[in-house]
Amino acid sequence: MKIVCLLGSPRKKSHSTFIARRFCESIEAGGAKVETHILNKLDYKGCQACMACKTKSDKCVIHDDMDHVLESVKESDVLVMATPTYYGEVSSQLKAFIDRTYSYLVPDFFTNSVPSRLNGDKTLIFIQTQGDPNEDNFNDIFPRYDMFFKWYGFKNSYLIRACGLSSSDSAGPGKDILDQAETIAKKIMES
Repeated sequence: MKIVCLLGSPRKKSHSTFIARRFCESIEAGGAKVETHILNKLDYKGCQACMACKTKSDKCVIHDDMDHVLESVKESDVLVMATPTYYGEVSSQLKAFIDRTYSYLVPDFFTNSVPSRLNGDKTLIFIQTQGDPNEDNFNDIFPRYDMFFKWYGFKNSYLIRACGLSSSDSAGPGKDILDQAETIAKKIMES
């Protein structure tokens, strides 16, 4: 089983990264191979809306550090996307990756019964942290991106969400969140 983990925080020791690492360590203990990308260390652009992936090629034509990431996700069984919530949205680092996944869609994706260029049966693990303790705030983020990734053929998806974490909170995510990450990793390995 191949897992690709995308760390979307610009901070090396972020809460979202900590949770993602716990998930990855747990799934590696079960025998899976994990490839991690720290998006903030890569040199890449967001989607340029050139439409070349629909008219001239079957993949994104921008050549930068995202080439390898997009190809790795294509070949993966599980995609982990970890992000803090900034201004009510995923980090800009993760959003640029998500925009580039437009290249996964076939040209006639609106009407095609198979809109994606990806092989199906992939699993999405979405890790979202936020400083705001109110779970009602920003609870629209995951469903929005889950919808797009279902379009790409991701059959299963899991949300691991931690609220009320500030950047100065050295205690980090609670045991319940870390246990949730481990439980989901075990569930995926058993399936």
